Amino acid sequence: MGARIQRMRLFFIRHGETVDNVAQLYAGSRDSALTNHGFQQATRLGLHFKQLGLEFTHIFSSHLQRAVKTAGLIREAQVAPSDGAQVARAVPTIVQLPVLMEQDFGFFEGKKWTERSAEHKDTPGFVDIESAESMAQRADTFLDRHVLPLLHEPTEASSPIMAVVSHGIMLSMLWKRLLLRLPPKSVTFAPDLSEAVRGRPLEHLGGWSNTGYLELNMSKATAEVAVTEASPSLATEARAQPPEPGPAPSIEAKDPAVSAAASSQASTVNIPAVDSETPLAVPAIQQSSPPLLQGWITVIQTMNGKDHLKGLKRTGGGVGSSKHDASQKNIDSFFKRQRVG
Repeated sequence: MGARIQRMRLFFIRHGETVDNVAQLYAGSRDSALTNHGFQQATRLGLHFKQLGLEFTHIFSSHLQRAVKTAGLIREAQVAPSDGAQVARAVPTIVQLPVLMEQDFGFFEGKKWTERSAEHKDTPGFVDIESAESMAQRADTFLDRHVLPLLHEPTEASSPIMAVVSHGIMLSMLWKRLLLRLPPKSVTFAPDLSEAVRGRPLEHLGGWSNTGYLELNMSKATAEVAVTEASPSLATEARAQPPEPGPAPSIEAKDPAVSAAASSQASTVNIPAVDSETPLAVPAIQQSSPPLLQGWITVIQTMNGKDHLKGLKRTGGGVGSSKHDASQKNIDSFFKRQRVG
């Protein structure tokens, strides 16, 4: 009792809306740009985190521009001085990592969601979509090199707060691979989440809307403290054994979703995507067993967080769905400076 608790807050964040989202095109490795609406989504997210008092110690991003620009707007809000502060605080730079990029859709990059894989297998130059095994390896690389080392630091180290800006399918894979590292019965849902949300299997939490985020509060202490924090009063269902493959629930039906990972028995596991919609089956990953993070408990605090989007309206006339141009702000400022007479 009374032992110091080591903590970490982890945010898995999806990028803002892109021109390929609007056009309903597959965009994995394709470097799709944010729309004006997507830019506003990311701006609001950064301000939302700022208003919550979050001070990120680490910011990671896919190297694709839709993720980099979303992360940049989060960081920009962090840099701005708080009310009453004389100077802006030091904010970490964004670390761009190719391992955080979206699933590569191969032949289907830039094609409509209505395309079907079986229709193109014999097409000259056909390149299949990236396998789930490949994505799992990328997720493991990120977790093992950038997340787990922070969890193994001495308890006297400051509690890190990490933002990871990535893509729909990759975020689902990151969560699944992290879950494999968490001890049984150590993962719970925050009590203020709805019963419908708390009833979901941990392996299938649902998808990410544009700029939606998953918030995880992780802590480690002595056994006595850990038991207190993981008590049933704080959450519902603890981590279970991996379920039989089946469809994953979707948080928001409007969001595009991609089915990924077909099992060796030809049944499928749906990994909600958000950059594409049409189901494309890829081989299921083999369930490896990485070392467990003994002593750590995890509370799922927020799932597909979207409070920052309340009241946000898309600009009409096609402007909201158009590619964001940073120079537009300068043009607006130019006209505001014009004087009459």
